[in-house]
Amino acid sequence: MTTTPTVVLVHGAFADAAGWSGVTAELQAHGIPVIAPPNPLRGLASDAAYIASVAAQIDGPVVLVGHSYGGALITVAGVTENVVGLVYVAAYVLEKGESLGELQGRFPLSPLVASLKEWTYPVPGGDPAVEVTIAEDAFPSVFAADVPADVTRILAAAQRPLAAAAFGETAAEAAWRTKPSWALIAGADEAINPEVERFGAQRAGATTVELEGASHAVAVSQPKAVADLIRDAVRATS
Repeated sequence: MTTTPTVVLVHGAFADAAGWSGVTAELQAHGIPVIAPPNPLRGLASDAAYIASVAAQIDGPVVLVGHSYGGALITVAGVTENVVGLVYVAAYVLEKGESLGELQGRFPLSPLVASLKEWTYPVPGGDPAVEVTIAEDAFPSVFAADVPADVTRILAAAQRPLAAAAFGETAAEAAWRTKPSWALIAGADEAINPEVERFGAQRAGATTVELEGASHAVAVSQPKAVADLIRDAVRATS
């Protein structure tokens, strides 16, 4: 008797779980159980621990899917015992002991870096910490160039900031060393250099597909293609 894994969709920075709506609908239409939890976006270690706790409380096998920064989280959280596969969607695929900044630093910077806007948020008992969003005027071209303008305006207004400290934290684990992985490369990504995505996927030995004209928001613009790759992972791990 086979058990269909539950798919846990982990969003990245400057987004929320609503960005997975089209993918969720596609997966549910094929009878695949899905959870799209909120990502705290406060730091690599703490965010990964949260995602790991979500996965560990699910009965049966889990396929973790990470978009963008969410890829770094599933790399760490994926060592959870019931996780059977990892799917990276326009995502960072870190090595153990590597940070986002180190991985990015090996390649030319994307336009995202010059488009970040800094904010501060209170930290109990300490000085305010820094978080970043994408400047609203740069958001369409950097994050979602293939998404309709009316949708992009909403995404820009609703984006959730990432703690700046997350860029310097190192991954405590690299689950792709022991779990099978899949990767979708967004060929026209202006938030993460596609070379960063290709390098990480190749290093992990991931089964890879590339969508040539896809923006960073590929889960919004091409939900069926994203869901198809996730279904491949679900079938392979069932």
